[in-house]
Amino acid sequence: MTAVVVMLRNPFCPERDRDVLPAAAGTTIRAWLDARGIEEFERPTVCLRNGEPVLRADWPVLEISASDVLVFVSLPQGGGGGGGGGKNPLRTVLMIAVMVAAPAIGGAIAGAIGITSTIGTSLITAAVGLAGATLVNVLVPPPKPAAPSFGGSFGSTPAPSLTYALQSQGNQARLGQPIPVIYGRHLVYPDLAATPWTEYAGNEQYLHQLHCIGQGEYDLEQVRIEDTPIASFEEVTYEIVSPGDPVTLFEADVTTAAEVAGQELKGSNELDPGDDGWIGPFAANPVGTAAGEIGIDLVMPRGLYYANTSGGLDPRTIAWEVEARAIDDDGVALGGWVQLGVESVTAATNTAQRRSDRYPVASGRYEVRLRRTDAKDTDARAGHEIRWQGLKAFLGGEPVFGDVTLLAVRMRATDNLSQRSSRLVNCILTRRLPIWDPVAGWSSPQPTRSIAWAFADAARAYYGADLPDARIDLLAFHALDGLWQGRGDRFDAVFDQGVTVWEALTRIARVGRTVPFLQGGILRLVRDEARTLPVALFGPRNIVKGSLKVQYLMPGEDTADAVTVEYFSARIWAPDEVTASLSDSAAEQPAKVELFGCTNEAQALREGLYMAAANRYRRRMVSFRTELEGLILTYGDLIAIAHDMPRWGQGGEVVAWDPETGTLDLSEPLEWTDGETHYIALRLRDGTVSGPWPVGPGADDRHVVLAEDLDFTPYTGASEERTHFAFGVGEAWSLRARVISIRPRGEQVEITAVGEDARVHEADLAA
Repeated sequence: MTAVVVMLRNPFCPERDRDVLPAAAGTTIRAWLDARGIEEFERPTVCLRNGEPVLRADWPVLEISASDVLVFVSLPQGGGGGGGGGKNPLRTVLMIAVMVAAPAIGGAIAGAIGITSTIGTSLITAAVGLAGATLVNVLVPPPKPAAPSFGGSFGSTPAPSLTYALQSQGNQARLGQPIPVIYGRHLVYPDLAATPWTEYAGNEQYLHQLHCIGQGEYDLEQVRIEDTPIASFEEVTYEIVSPGDPVTLFEADVTTAAEVAGQELKGSNELDPGDDGWIGPFAANPVGTAAGEIGIDLVMPRGLYYANTSGGLDPRTIAWEVEARAIDDDGVALGGWVQLGVESVTAATNTAQRRSDRYPVASGRYEVRLRRTDAKDTDARAGHEIRWQGLKAFLGGEPVFGDVTLLAVRMRATDNLSQRSSRLVNCILTRRLPIWDPVAGWSSPQPTRSIAWAFADAARAYYGADLPDARIDLLAFHALDGLWQGRGDRFDAVFDQGVTVWEALTRIARVGRTVPFLQGGILRLVRDEARTLPVALFGPRNIVKGSLKVQYLMPGEDTADAVTVEYFSARIWAPDEVTASLSDSAAEQPAKVELFGCTNEAQALREGLYMAAANRYRRRMVSFRTELEGLILTYGDLIAIAHDMPRWGQGGEVVAWDPETGTLDLSEPLEWTDGETHYIALRLRDGTVSGPWPVGPGADDRHVVLAEDLDFTPYTGASEERTHFAFGVGEAWSLRARVISIRPRGEQVEITAVGEDARVHEADLAA
């Protein structure tokens, strides 16, 4: 049997700078080191055995057991000359841990640096190091930096976001990248859904672009080219294509042969001996496609004329022919050449002449060739040149684009449109989503900016979690939607890079100050909001002896004193920021966070104030063990904790109850403070709290007299647990805390919570 030894040389990069080695069971730590020639480490090194530190004095005697994990961690050395002015290496390691955004990695590093308690790990994974300052919110973690895209193949570079990367804004073909999913109201530069193609008509060039706006249905508020409404361009026409509808403005499935790029067709008088004058052949359509029409683009760049001696222009004629033949996917001819057309044009103009011709063909793959059939007038006074500008194949059948909204745009080339501006088509739109009602059920899709229904769509859609309604807490979503609508909280965002479903759900929920979690197979949301009634009371009678642990996250020189929220402003459609600070804060060291999905300054300011308040006032972590009643709780629940060790009130059991006099006989003696109002809270059978009730002293220090009638009868018998109580002065009868973790531990349950403070919820009211 062997154990595992990890030599961790650099805690800055725990996932890379390490060696994982075997160790035989029964070997002492010192003997294992000696066998590898390690008498002493070059730098101060800590030994951890299964997460617990091992003193050097124990290395020669402590044997390594099978399945042990032994970690040697080299501590980084700080500068500054030592003493009070130097850097504490352990503090440096902790700061590294605080800067880890991913909880999974945070937990791993926590173990590596010796923080093995639930509280310590929670503190690490709930803290985010941003812009040189730490910002802590355990219940609703601050937004994490944008994760790398999961789109494309492994090892490939993800395509940039065309919405949020301003330097990349424009219409592009992002091959292999996800089709965008848009929620709320937003500006988007839609991707190209097909290769743009051009055609000549009436000696004018027309550009045809088909754009994919995104998954689902949308209400288009405005279509623009850069910042100008498209209505200002009379040479541009467009069509909105709803999911499942065909494109009618132009053919949607057209391929262009890149090999044809302005080759000149030579006249019969210019040919070398043995040259038949044919240009090509070039494949018109790619492998695996079938063309129904062949398109030929021709340009006479100098016009068509002869300048006579009197200053006028005499006409000239150019003639040519077009042939095609079918080929297979390997390019092997399947038959002979077939003449598609014999064409000619006569004109007397020095204006460039451009034309496009289409030829119907039987469905298949083709190669095409052209040649000029007349002699070219080579006189310098003549314009008698023709070039093969383009070869297109119009593919047969109706292309299937899926459940997406398309934008078809046809542009006539003029001085009003440049090549760059033609790729700056953008839309301001609002997503249409079904909305759920407890009575009517799901509605038809309608414009909405709701956080709730964006979250529900990501949970239900085939491009999301694809969950059935039975696995989504729709009733809670409906209630939260009413709250968010009243506050003016919205989710306006574009997912145009690949992310995991859970990451997408977390981003949507974060804008509404909520956290998603799975409970009993049901997807739920919990919002961090003011709560006054604890759902459970825990005291010395139902907290396992010796399990209560309290840890404080003390502020330091790196603690943020304000929050700068970066958001994508709907006013300027560009990134903007607002700094939120509490009234007594100097705001000298703000932490920067990016609030994805927020487009409103007022909402960004509210969330910034909330994060700043949580960062200041929620720095007390509590963990304890209880029996199976701990499973009643859920994430975010408000609980009351009474315990004499940290002096959070006093607790015990009710021994007897006299309803006539309103007197409670208690199991523990009470301490009274002169001139103060005292309260007692009682635990009901379902674990919830009755009270707190104002009380006065009774006959002795174990009796209290209630000033009001109870709303239930305390149980004082012996067949079940007697009613528990919590007692104290004013609000100090217990600590109110919010649950952040519930972990079964055999017959017990470990609860981790963060101390609640009403000021967290009061902060954003000032915004």
